[in-house]
Amino acid sequence: MNETHASSQNPDLFSAAQAVAAGIDFAELSVSPAGLFWNEFRPQDAASRIWRWSKGATTCLTPDGFSVRSRVYEYGGGSFCLTDDAVAFVNEADQQIYVQPFDSSTPLPLTQGDKHYGDVRFARGQILAVEEEKDVHRLVAIDLIDGRREVLAEGADFYASPTLSPDGNRLVWIEWWRPHQPWTSTRLLSVERQADATWGRAHCLAGGLGLEALQQPRFDAQGRLYCLTDRAGFWQPWVETLEGFEALPAANADHAPAPWQLGGSSWLPLNDGAYLATWSEDGMGVLGIRSADNTVSLFGSDYSRFRSLAMDDEYIYCIAASAICPSAVVAISRSDKSVQVLAGGVAPLPIERISRPQTLRYPSGGEEAHGYFYPAMNGETKPPLVVFIHGGPTSACYPVLDPRIQYWTQRGFAVADLNYRGSTGYGRAYRQALFLEWGVVDVEDACAVVEYLGNQGLIDPNNAFIRGGSAGGYTTLCALAFKNVFRAGASLYGVSDPLALAEATHKFEADYLDWLIGDPDIDMVRYKERTPLLHADQIKVPVIFFQGELDAVVVPAQTRDMLNALLEKGIPAEGHFYPDERHGFRKASNQAHALETEWAFYRKVMEG
Repeated sequence: MNETHASSQNPDLFSAAQAVAAGIDFAELSVSPAGLFWNEFRPQDAASRIWRWSKGATTCLTPDGFSVRSRVYEYGGGSFCLTDDAVAFVNEADQQIYVQPFDSSTPLPLTQGDKHYGDVRFARGQILAVEEEKDVHRLVAIDLIDGRREVLAEGADFYASPTLSPDGNRLVWIEWWRPHQPWTSTRLLSVERQADATWGRAHCLAGGLGLEALQQPRFDAQGRLYCLTDRAGFWQPWVETLEGFEALPAANADHAPAPWQLGGSSWLPLNDGAYLATWSEDGMGVLGIRSADNTVSLFGSDYSRFRSLAMDDEYIYCIAASAICPSAVVAISRSDKSVQVLAGGVAPLPIERISRPQTLRYPSGGEEAHGYFYPAMNGETKPPLVVFIHGGPTSACYPVLDPRIQYWTQRGFAVADLNYRGSTGYGRAYRQALFLEWGVVDVEDACAVVEYLGNQGLIDPNNAFIRGGSAGGYTTLCALAFKNVFRAGASLYGVSDPLALAEATHKFEADYLDWLIGDPDIDMVRYKERTPLLHADQIKVPVIFFQGELDAVVVPAQTRDMLNALLEKGIPAEGHFYPDERHGFRKASNQAHALETEWAFYRKVMEG
């Protein structure tokens, strides 16, 4: 059955186009006396634009022909910042920094050439940024007046979070070295300004031993330095003291996700040891101000995820979402906690038609795995199940309204959205459970949830499907090759050959596989055991593939090789390649095509 035929039979059916159109998202809030600013992505034209809210009015600043997005480390982040009278942003097409006065519609180039930029921050007449020149990364400062470029730090493999103290005399940043990732081991560096205005020698304040990952350093108004570290088991705020770093009162929970992108803001220090932060309780995100005496005042209780925190004297600003509300830019009054929605937050379905997430905790491999279960909204008493595997794999899913999930539940499928072992949000030990175990524990968790939900009488375990993008595609293919649980699966720009991925992928993830599986030379047997491409003959069920031709993370040749291997074995398989997509689809037409084609594929399997 195709989407058009289904819709003609039921005009109220939530279409793929509607699901994709509802995928408007926001990022990187920033506030100044000129207003609140954010980056808004719209799938209709796959562009990201800066919007401003000021004096009750909302306006778009980014003119046609520009899209605000950094691609540093491929995943980007920190794509704009506010100066005294302008917004400085990274233009997606050329990855250069442009400056656009608040009262102008004409951005002017600040940089030019083959160097790319991200994590941009304004400080004392300069733009601090992570600079990428092919495979070399450094921290730089670029003068707003004459464009003069000053190298602040270089030599490490990766940099993030250049942060200047309020008096301008101290610079701190995060750096890490291969083979580590920013969620396994990083260092916090500091450098002091000398009497002649030059920077002194940098010294390490914390990290570097492989036992902790630090992120989001912050100075308070008095110049005290804080940072998130997971040395005690969770990413929690610590403050610098004469003896080193000391933990602030905090919930036993992660106060940040894995820093795949630059420029994250999940916490902010206030005065007298207090701080604003978001963390997780019972699988749901909360937002609160915690004081030095460990008392907590919660905000935004109607929401279950909070991102990109900012604040001024009157409001707490953030991107918030809930089970019935998609991402919205909100202003929460600090005095009475009332919430004002500034952008987004419009559900694509009536509330009564929205499937609500139920927190999942279920046994797997002798441990406990996590996720969220979405009941089917119509159809069979024991409906078919689609297991969603997020990418990363060191990433996470959240209990918020996802139009893609609702697309499936509207069609009589239940959905299990998994935070398998290795996901973030459950502490360092849970995250580290994926060390050398990729393709094993994640697959166990994906299969175990089918058994668990089947035993609960919530789904038909004989009609279970699995889908995933990127690393989630690898888990999908491993589950299909090495287990006999699923009737079919979908790999969206998924990894089928880890060794080929290591040879072709970008610098940021070049050594990730050493951590996930092992050394390619020493552990070759393990790689061969966990390479779906080498075990294509063990896949007995249909598989559908979706791939962007411009993908630099999982190159298209991988998907073609896996597709051809299945076709040569006589396995029903389809491949859909999009010439204008990279890693993760952005164009609305492509997203809608992939979604409805995947649904039609599963329908065909069930009807066959």
